[in-house]
Amino acid sequence: MARVADKVALVTGGALGLGKAAAEMLAREGAKVAVTDVNVDEGQRVAAGINAKGGHAIFVQHDVSSEDQWKAAIKATLDAFGRLDIMVNNAGVGVLGNVEDTTLEDWRRTQSVNLDGVFLGTKYGIEAMRKSGGGSIINLSSIEGLIGDPDLAAYNASKGGVRIFTKSAALHCAREKYGIRVNSVHPAYIWTPMVEAVTGGEGTEKYQSLVDLHPIGHLGEPDDIAYGIVYLASDESKFMTGAELVIDGGYTAQ
Repeated sequence: MARVADKVALVTGGALGLGKAAAEMLAREGAKVAVTDVNVDEGQRVAAGINAKGGHAIFVQHDVSSEDQWKAAIKATLDAFGRLDIMVNNAGVGVLGNVEDTTLEDWRRTQSVNLDGVFLGTKYGIEAMRKSGGGSIINLSSIEGLIGDPDLAAYNASKGGVRIFTKSAALHCAREKYGIRVNSVHPAYIWTPMVEAVTGGEGTEKYQSLVDLHPIGHLGEPDDIAYGIVYLASDESKFMTGAELVIDGGYTAQ
């Protein structure tokens, strides 16, 4: 229960789904957590729940596509906890559409959150971690950053960008001897509110079609990804940087 004791984490998109699970698990493992999201009500509820269980958390309203809001979120974290050791760039959006159907507006919106947000979080995370003496940056990519899907053109581009950008940032930090590791996580389909909305719920034909894509025979749960995030956040993964942690029920093994 103390794998990240005395560390400070910032988790974007922390109000729901993977971000909520990561924030709660990091707190259970001893970290102080800044939960950030555009969803104020749910984000405040997550932070309050952590505090009610004896943890330490704050909530910061935060649009990850805004550079000014990134600066404010980092400042709020440092003001509250004095340092930053763990950055989880989780916030993301999904837009269905093939290359012909996707509008430029949808394309730009997807990149602004999924890719620009990770760039800004990594950039300002490094700045804060250098003052703290090092840390771990964990960027949420996807299986869709490893393989293509004809109906996810903008999402594929954004998550593929996260994958290779993570390697660039990891090599930079290693070369500069910052003591900062940067890795990416690649989930398959996880049972989150986003996936539930796409499928229409358990038992539907769409739900079963997603299950069938995973050789392990079921969809993942948010904690499946949170365990991987805690591992990368902890000193257990001190020899990992620029790596891809694939948690996908066998999806990409096929």
